[in-house]
Amino acid sequence: MRKALALTGITLLVSGGLAVSATSVSAAPPSTPSLLTAADTALKDNVKAVKGSALDRFTAYSSKKLDNGSGVVRYERTYRGLRVDGGDLIIRVGKDGAYTGSSNGLKAPLSLEVTPKVTAAKAKSLASGAFSGKITATGTPELFVDANSGSGRLAWETVVTGWAKDGQTPSKLHVITDALTGAAIGSYDEIETIAGEGSSIYSGTVGVDTTLSGSTYSLIDPSHGNGRTCDMNNGSSTCTTFTDADNVWGTGTNASRQSAAIDAHFGAAKTFDYFLNVHGRNGIFGTGAGVPSRVHYGNAYVNAFWDGAQMTYGDGTGNANPLVALDVAGHEMSHGVTENVVPGGLTYSGESGGLNEATSDIFGSMVEFYADTTADPGDYDIGEKIDINGDGSPLRYMYNPTLDGSSHGCWSTSTNSVDVHYSSGVANHFFFDLAEGTGQTAYGTSPVCGAAEPVTGIGRDKAEKIWFRALDTYFVSNTKYVNTTTPSNTARAYSLAAAADLYGECGTEYKAVQAAWTAVNVAGSDYCPVGNDFSVAASPASVATDRGETVTTTLATTSTNGTAETIDLTASGVPADVTVTFDPASVTAGESSTVTIVTPESLGTGTYPITFTGTSPSVSHSTSFTLGINSPAGCSGTNADDVAIPDNTTVTSDISLAGCTITPSSSSKVEVHIVHTYIGDLVVSLVAPDGSAYTLQSRTGGSTDNIDQTYSVNVSGENPDGIWKLRVQDAASIDTGYINSWTLSL
Repeated sequence: MRKALALTGITLLVSGGLAVSATSVSAAPPSTPSLLTAADTALKDNVKAVKGSALDRFTAYSSKKLDNGSGVVRYERTYRGLRVDGGDLIIRVGKDGAYTGSSNGLKAPLSLEVTPKVTAAKAKSLASGAFSGKITATGTPELFVDANSGSGRLAWETVVTGWAKDGQTPSKLHVITDALTGAAIGSYDEIETIAGEGSSIYSGTVGVDTTLSGSTYSLIDPSHGNGRTCDMNNGSSTCTTFTDADNVWGTGTNASRQSAAIDAHFGAAKTFDYFLNVHGRNGIFGTGAGVPSRVHYGNAYVNAFWDGAQMTYGDGTGNANPLVALDVAGHEMSHGVTENVVPGGLTYSGESGGLNEATSDIFGSMVEFYADTTADPGDYDIGEKIDINGDGSPLRYMYNPTLDGSSHGCWSTSTNSVDVHYSSGVANHFFFDLAEGTGQTAYGTSPVCGAAEPVTGIGRDKAEKIWFRALDTYFVSNTKYVNTTTPSNTARAYSLAAAADLYGECGTEYKAVQAAWTAVNVAGSDYCPVGNDFSVAASPASVATDRGETVTTTLATTSTNGTAETIDLTASGVPADVTVTFDPASVTAGESSTVTIVTPESLGTGTYPITFTGTSPSVSHSTSFTLGINSPAGCSGTNADDVAIPDNTTVTSDISLAGCTITPSSSSKVEVHIVHTYIGDLVVSLVAPDGSAYTLQSRTGGSTDNIDQTYSVNVSGENPDGIWKLRVQDAASIDTGYINSWTLSL
């Protein structure tokens, strides 16, 4: 993984075992200490919002003051000293330093053992076996927590370096291996490439910035961070900076080796200018440093690639057609922006990888529009100049991605399973619709998905700013199109937040973002009011109490559109014998009501969802509230002692609730943590003191690893006083594990 370099000192905050380590880094301009201090405090006070545990540690990756005075700080996470891939998060604070929100990819706090069962040597061997090509080195495996799915699992990451099958493309393959089973989780190549067959020099006659030393000019650009362009001389090692005596470079044809160099030099400068002048980012790396460009790489090499530090261009078939098109340069260098903004970049697989590729397509196209050359005018075709297919067709079509025969133009449940260059089509299609609209346009005809309404575009200027804002301020490494476990961690939600930041909530631009996502079959629960309307929210939204106690919450209403109307308040889903009253029972939109909840002694332990509804003459809205009832003292317990689960064996773990006298709840909670490969082998039961067994899980889950689940079970007929057991039967061979811990709350 590529990481930013720490530049300044560290501050440490500790609360209940949770440490926050704040460091300003090179991925963004250094921030003022007040922003870091405010973000540290906000993180400590709102650690539940980012699914933090007492074993997590956080280190600031980058920080940025926004133009309205608010600030954004990105953090990386470790768990029990291990890096958490997919655990990065964002804390946002207002100009007063108060917490305003967060982005997070975890669906629950991490809870897992960190002792591997697969050795580092075995992981290294498995990684080497996964490499196709010539291996030059295999790195030492790193133990880490893979949380890209939203849940954590222990894994090894091994970097295998070498050459791809073609013998010319460098490869740094990251192989991810399950540290408990040895199963392959996935892999990605650090070298971002694009294949193609060039047929011409593309940039035309352009101005470039060079450096004069004595009487010799060099292709070193002092106006863009001293980015240099050099000649690989059709090899793969030495690169010689281009020089010239009169500062007139190339001939516009491949007969001069300088011609391709000027295209690359021009592309690097325009990409630098685009991000600086349009988005306020100081170059690809955010530090003002330029990008090295290497041309004439390899022999008849029909690729161009970004390797995390520089651009490299091959000369195409027969070394006659260099792959130095402007949108290729913009696309590849935009990978550099993504991996420097989001720690390690958007994970390069599934929908996150599609968003990664789409971001490069989007900004590659916008660089092409920004450069505004007559030789290569802006469009929404990707790689149209390099003729990758040999028939003059582009690599990808943003206005209708399905035209390439493989890309997804509409989201479906299979989008997460296709190559990232094809899952990118959903975001590419969204961006085109947002900028240009659906139907017939100057750049192609864009269809809608299903029965979606047509979209009216808001123009490239606004669309590109919304996308960059979402990337820069909201996206985390495992952001997706659709996320059922963490619905807030989606490109739709984050781009809407970006639109609201820039142009106001529920304005024309915000509604265009909604419509454009709907047009590519990415739905959301976001809502914009019409007519007389209001919103309603409970604060706090959940309260835990002992049975027989009285609790209160505040139900606040806000007028969101039109005239403030009278709202009648009601509650539904209220447990038997629980009373709920409102004071007052009716409010005018913008006012609040105090909700009083009285619980009886007979109410069982557990959580009870209650819905509060406000109804006005025009519309009705609801909000959720959770009432939690604690177990009385002595009526809950935890056993954290490990119990091995051998093959074809039944084991138990005990909890004593001696002295508990309540009637157990009909929704008593059993929280179970079992480390075991292939949980379809297991039968898990709760056994009461009298020997009655209640099955929690019976050979379900198939090849899934580990059980981390809370079960609700009706044990209201049991005498609670005595020894309760968790019984686990392993009913098959090969896979084994152990009971890690379990908790019973009656």
